[in-house]
Amino acid sequence: MFKGNGRDGSCGAALERKGAGYRMKYRMLVSDIDDTLLTDDLRLTPGTKEALARAVRRGVVVTLATGRMFRSAKQIAREINLDVPIITYQGSLVKTLQDGTVLYERWLSADAARLVLEFAEERRIHVQAYVDDRLISREDNAYVRDYSRLTGVPYEVEPHMSRLAAEKLTKILFIGDPGPLDLLRGEIAPMLEGAAYITKSKPHYLEFTHPEGTKAHAVRFLAERFGIGMDEVIAVGDGLNDLEMVQAAGLGVAVANAVDALKRAAGHITASNYEEGVRKVIETFLL
Repeated sequence: MFKGNGRDGSCGAALERKGAGYRMKYRMLVSDIDDTLLTDDLRLTPGTKEALARAVRRGVVVTLATGRMFRSAKQIAREINLDVPIITYQGSLVKTLQDGTVLYERWLSADAARLVLEFAEERRIHVQAYVDDRLISREDNAYVRDYSRLTGVPYEVEPHMSRLAAEKLTKILFIGDPGPLDLLRGEIAPMLEGAAYITKSKPHYLEFTHPEGTKAHAVRFLAERFGIGMDEVIAVGDGLNDLEMVQAAGLGVAVANAVDALKRAAGHITASNYEEGVRKVIETFLL
């Protein structure tokens, strides 16, 4: 049975002995969206789209795991013609595409949300909050306009963000320069120990979710729902927010443009997002 980093590129490594024949070792593929599945200019290449469709026809459960909002991620899911639940908000929300049924959902506690929002207000950090799949910003500025354009989602403005702490907040996001954000993370993390999951999906994004609002938690939940073991899951990503998911999967894959920490944790390194890295994973391990 194959067990290892797969860097030899052997297609046969994706098979394991089962009785008198063989079966596919991997039955589920989970891919991050930005900087992994999509190119830098937010395109899904025809080759990658076709590879995803071929994997589905082979019976593989193909889904997405992203920090994006559901209303943004479902646009990509529909382009791929997926018909399974997708993982959004770093793993805080798993929802069906057909009828919008919520299968898994985690919110920040009111105390944790208030602490994060007040921290941002005191330090004048750009902050965004997500309630009921709505994007809410403290002010109308270039940060939120760029984010809205990137994700294809409109935004609302709420100058007094701390008022939202009592709402069911799925995620809070700080946007700023990478260095200062790292310092702020070091400052706020001890205040939130055990009360929030803190990660970076991009160098200039610092994100806060429920401690069980991670991609790893959501992938485990969804795999179990399909009767699939984590050893039968391939997870592909590029950022620090993919780390736990890649470590939990049977085969954790980093694209070539991934951060170094993810590459060190991955069992396999594929081509970059611009070189159809997800397509190559599918062709090597699933087809």
